[in-house]
Amino acid sequence: MSFWRKAGSEPEPHNDTLPSRALLWLIISFALLLTPQFDRLPLWLIFVCTALAGWRWLAQQGRVRLPGSWLRTGIMLTLVAVYLIRVQGSFTVDTAASFFVLAVGLKWLETRTARDFYVLFYILVYLATVNFLFHQEIHWALVNIGAIALLLIGLQVLNAPDLPGGIKAGWRRLGVMLLKVLPVVVLLFVFFPRMAPLWSVPLVSGQARTGISDTMRPGDISNLAQSSERAFRVTFGGTIPEYRDRYWRGLILDTLDESTWRQSDIETYRSLGRVNVDGGAGELTAREYDVLMEATDQRWAFALKGSEAVSDNIVKESDDLFRFRRPADSSIRYRLALEESAKTPAHSLEPHEARLYLQLPAQGNPRARALASELKNSTNNMGVIRSLLNRFREQPYFYTLRPPVMPDDGIDSLLFEEKRGFCAHYAGATTFVLRSAGIPARVVVGYQGGETGAGGDYLIVRQYDAHAWVEAWIEGQGWIRIDPTAAIAPDRIESGLREAVADEGSFLENSWASAQKYGDVAIIQWASLQLDRINYQWQRWVVGYQGQSQLDLMSRLPGGFGMRELGYLTAGIVGAALLIVGLVSAIQMRRGVNRDGYSRVLGAWYQLCGRAGVPVRHGETPSVLASRLANAEPAVAESARLFARTINSHYYRPEPELQSARDGNDDLKRLRRLLATMKRQLHRAGNSRPKKRRPSPQSGKQSD
Repeated sequence: MSFWRKAGSEPEPHNDTLPSRALLWLIISFALLLTPQFDRLPLWLIFVCTALAGWRWLAQQGRVRLPGSWLRTGIMLTLVAVYLIRVQGSFTVDTAASFFVLAVGLKWLETRTARDFYVLFYILVYLATVNFLFHQEIHWALVNIGAIALLLIGLQVLNAPDLPGGIKAGWRRLGVMLLKVLPVVVLLFVFFPRMAPLWSVPLVSGQARTGISDTMRPGDISNLAQSSERAFRVTFGGTIPEYRDRYWRGLILDTLDESTWRQSDIETYRSLGRVNVDGGAGELTAREYDVLMEATDQRWAFALKGSEAVSDNIVKESDDLFRFRRPADSSIRYRLALEESAKTPAHSLEPHEARLYLQLPAQGNPRARALASELKNSTNNMGVIRSLLNRFREQPYFYTLRPPVMPDDGIDSLLFEEKRGFCAHYAGATTFVLRSAGIPARVVVGYQGGETGAGGDYLIVRQYDAHAWVEAWIEGQGWIRIDPTAAIAPDRIESGLREAVADEGSFLENSWASAQKYGDVAIIQWASLQLDRINYQWQRWVVGYQGQSQLDLMSRLPGGFGMRELGYLTAGIVGAALLIVGLVSAIQMRRGVNRDGYSRVLGAWYQLCGRAGVPVRHGETPSVLASRLANAEPAVAESARLFARTINSHYYRPEPELQSARDGNDDLKRLRRLLATMKRQLHRAGNSRPKKRRPSPQSGKQSD
């Protein structure tokens, strides 16, 4: 028995064989459900799933044979082995979701009957829910909903493959069903109590995400500058700060290891569970601001200096840094407030802190060390800082996204030879010189800037806004911000990265598909900002509609709703919906509303005959009834006989002719027109008859 079949040959016979159109809808839905996962699925897995689904379709067309049990087992073991080799023992939610996709792909090889269709139908519905673990944006939600709609159409085709007008009627039924259930879904979404799960599994995948990390090498942040992905969005209750004041602090790097800056205390243990994503409720005050941050799989949050935590899903640590209790494995919303007055700085550092912030490698970069000694001998600590910044301003230092490769003594090369670098280069070099001069200093990593969203209601901070600067300790003043980038390229701090590298032409040079690359095209920017605003509101008010947000909304209703009242209200909504559905169904069954279009038109004709004085007799055919109606009302004779012939033609026409009659829609339209014509003819005939004179009171009296 050969693997390939001859073109045009019949597929293998099976009991309860799947209709081709039903299988096609299933395959299209599968392809649509894979699109949200293209950015995380390996290419080999996408290829395998495509090949397996294609194999099943070719078998349906009779081109190839489906594999037997032994071959299916061999294919399954081979693909599972490849999967295990690829994941290399890293079992996370991400790898589990990938394995589920592989299992769905293998299922195509044993989808032969209607029973298999139902199994795959429910599996694909579950795949749609898996997609929401990784993407909650509104456009991906619409993709998932569209895929489920295609599954439902396929289900209708499976159960009625030869129904005339099946696809069109299926979409119409689906739309009517959606309109019926949508009000109940909205009410349940708003009022159903949002309770935290009893347990949760972190979604940290181990897969690399775009964003800052807890180490900084000279080229790391310049790589981020070529990404336009969102880092977070911010809504302010009061005035939005000026661009130059938008320093979003994330973490501090205090230890230099050769050419890499890193944190001295690295958290290695991660507790189970998920971070609370619901951290913003109620109106913002003038000092408060909301941050909606994209997933980072890290614990650090981003905030302006001098902020205090308002929401309980973040905690403030030392040095004005904020942390989540668990890694942010999904989009998270938190709220902060700017302090009303500046805090009084400490007068001195603790000895262990001074040692930490003066730490340097024992050797390397001798010219930078000599420069620090020269500056230190000629002035005080503030003078050293001013002299170093003046050096950056006055000498030909350049800010570039195309920095040269630095040798072993990279700081010496940057300061005295190349004089070309990015913010990470200059921040690291500045910290090195200040520490060499005996001034405690540290590198701060975060973001600087942010563009205004559509309507000017919020800020969008992107990955290319990633930035590194320096904080130095000055007695009596505490930690002060020093940004060498502001001295070298003030446009970067005042206006953003695009303006800072405009002459170089390196802004998003490898991101041709990014809308932000085309900042001079107004229509592209407008469309991008409008789409972002829609997604922002969707994430804030739909995806982020959690327990605290729900209670805040319910508290504004008369009487103030708590969890108990929400439970009662939800039970009432469900009960009322079931009661309404039951009453409507009973009324429809009583009135025969559930009949098809032909039955409804025929019933309306029977009612018309009854009003014309020609009641329908038991067992009477439409032709006999039309003859009696023509005798009683000659005005409708021709229309009645044509109506009867059309009805008989529809119900007794041979099956091939029925399918070729444009799915029967022409007959139904003709019957409706004839029914309307008969109504008008009867109305005119009734008006044309002479009206009987009502006898006068005197007509019954005899004359004298």
